[in-house]
Amino acid sequence: MSTMIKIQGLALSFSNEKVLKDIDMQIEEGEIFGLLGPSGAGKTTLVKIIGGILEADKGEVLINQQKVPSLSLMKSIGYMAQSDALYQELSAKENLEFLASIYGLGKKDRKKAILEALQMVDLTDHVNKIVQNFSGGMKRRLSLAGSLLHNPDLLILDEPTVGIDPMLRQSIWKDLQTLKEQGMTILVTTHVMDEAEKCDRLAMLRDGYVIACDRPEQLKKNQEVDTLEKAFLAYGGDES
Repeated sequence: MSTMIKIQGLALSFSNEKVLKDIDMQIEEGEIFGLLGPSGAGKTTLVKIIGGILEADKGEVLINQQKVPSLSLMKSIGYMAQSDALYQELSAKENLEFLASIYGLGKKDRKKAILEALQMVDLTDHVNKIVQNFSGGMKRRLSLAGSLLHNPDLLILDEPTVGIDPMLRQSIWKDLQTLKEQGMTILVTTHVMDEAEKCDRLAMLRDGYVIACDRPEQLKKNQEVDTLEKAFLAYGGDES
């Protein structure tokens, strides 16, 4: 298995506050890798740097051996932010058509990609509905669809299931497993323990540090506990 993401000595401060502190991490191709930690742990800042949205003060991120940020990498990355970047006055279909055009999808590929993405997030019955009339959960689902349109090699999801009902959340995780089996690398941030359990490997973050990184079962085994929450606390984390 080859390395998709390599992070070395990464650090970032906002004003006088250190947000990330000497992060070293490798994420392998074709795995679901989770970042687990409470609000303020540095999860969103870290994925923004990996996605090329923010620049670190020091250290580097390599994706497929290319240094981030890089314009040439953008079309191979799908990014879903915590806040939904959608045009409220447009329909679901119009939003996805706009995103597909940015990704350079041709008309034929665009139609197929939009249909498949809408099917995955269960929004096919709302394709022509104006987004401002969507519920919060529907907007999250549409944002997820948008991040998948161009079939990226790397999918970055920042708290993807916030506001989504439990049944659909389960369905989305099943689809993420399918995408992984097809070779996609998925990086997901979460503070939900049962979602963290679904990751192949997991990095626990607290106060800008990685306090532990391994398979969920191994993290529990190392601390001789039966839940990830207990393991997180045993490693020195706060309750999330």
